Amino acid sequence: MLNIKKPALLLNRDICKRNIRAMAAKAKAQNVIFRPHFKTHQSAAIGNWFREAGVIAITVSSVSMAHYFASHGWKEITIAFPANHLEIDEINQLASKINLNLLIESEETATFFKDMLTKECGFFIKIDTGYHRTGIAASNVPLINKVLQASKSPKLRFEGFLTHSGNAYHAHDKQELIAIQQHASENLLRLKEHFHPQYPDIILSVGDTPSCSQLPIAPGINEIRPGNFVFFDVMQFALGSCRLEDIAVALVCPVAAMHPDRQEAIIYGGAVHLSKEQTLLPPDPKPIYGLAISWDGKNWDTANLLGKVSSLSQEHGILSLTQQGCNLKPGNLVAVLPVHSCLTGNLMRKYLTLDGEIIETMNT
Repeated sequence: MLNIKKPALLLNRDICKRNIRAMAAKAKAQNVIFRPHFKTHQSAAIGNWFREAGVIAITVSSVSMAHYFASHGWKEITIAFPANHLEIDEINQLASKINLNLLIESEETATFFKDMLTKECGFFIKIDTGYHRTGIAASNVPLINKVLQASKSPKLRFEGFLTHSGNAYHAHDKQELIAIQQHASENLLRLKEHFHPQYPDIILSVGDTPSCSQLPIAPGINEIRPGNFVFFDVMQFALGSCRLEDIAVALVCPVAAMHPDRQEAIIYGGAVHLSKEQTLLPPDPKPIYGLAISWDGKNWDTANLLGKVSSLSQEHGILSLTQQGCNLKPGNLVAVLPVHSCLTGNLMRKYLTLDGEIIETMNT
C-alpha cells in the first residue's frame, strides 16, 4: 500500500503502455510515421516505453525539451513550436548531435536561420488549417513561396507542411470532428499537390489526439504527432477520445474537511497541482476541474464516482459530492482524474507508479 500524505500524481503503468501500443499499432496499420509528442509526459523513463513500441522519432515543444530527450538517446526530434531566434546557440548545439527539425512560418525566420545555422536542420512550414493560433494560412501560397525561397540553403532542408488542429478540442460531436479533420487534410493535400513538382518528398504532418484517437488517419497524411493519448484525461473523455478506464494518471489527494450541509468536501489539491483547465460533462452545465473517484491505497476505481471538482484555488479543491462521496471523512484519500493531464504532469513534475516507483521528468 502506498504511503501518501499530500497530493501525488499516480501513474498506472499498464494503462499507459496499453495506450502507447494502441496508437503505435494504428500508425503502423495505416502506414504513417508515428512521431509522438512528448510534452505530455516529459519523462525519459516513459520515453523508453515508446521505444518498446518501436518509436524512433519524437516531437517536443521546446528547445530545452529537445536537449533533455537528446541527452537520453533520441536522435530524431521535431520541435513543434515556431523556431526561436534567441536560442540559436542551443539549436546549433542540438543540430550538431541529432537530426533536428524546426518550425518556420515567416520569411524573416527563414532568412535568420539560413544565415545563423552552423549545421543542417530540417524544417516544416507551420500551416494554419483552422485553429488560428499560429502558422501561415493554407490559402497564402505567395507567403509560403517566399518562405521557401528565403530558406534555400545547404543548412535548411524542407521536410513538408505541419499543422495542429487544436480546434478539434472544441468539436461538439463526431461529425464536427470529422469535418475539422477533413478540412485540415484537404488544405494540406492542396499544398502538397502545388509544391510537389519542386519538392517531391513533402511530408504532411498532423497531430491532435481527438482526431488520431477517434478517426482513421486521413488519406494522404504521412505523419501523426499526438501526445495527450499517452495518459488521456477527463477532457479527452468528454470529447469521446477515450473511456474513463483509459486514463492512466490520477492525482491522489487528502480530504481536508467535510461540509455535509453543502454536500461538499475540501481536498488538499488545487490549481498548483491540477491547473485551472476546465471542461463540461453534459448534461451538467457547470464546468468541472476533475473527477474524484475512490482510492483504496493500491488502485483507483473509475466505477465509484465520489464527486466533481467544482472549484479550485491555489491549494484547495472543492468537491461537489455524490451520495457515495458524502461518506468521506477528513484524512481519507481520493483520486482525481485531471481535466488536462499535460498541465497536471508539468505541475507535479514526477509520477508515482502503483508499485511505488518514482518516475522523474525533465522538471524534477
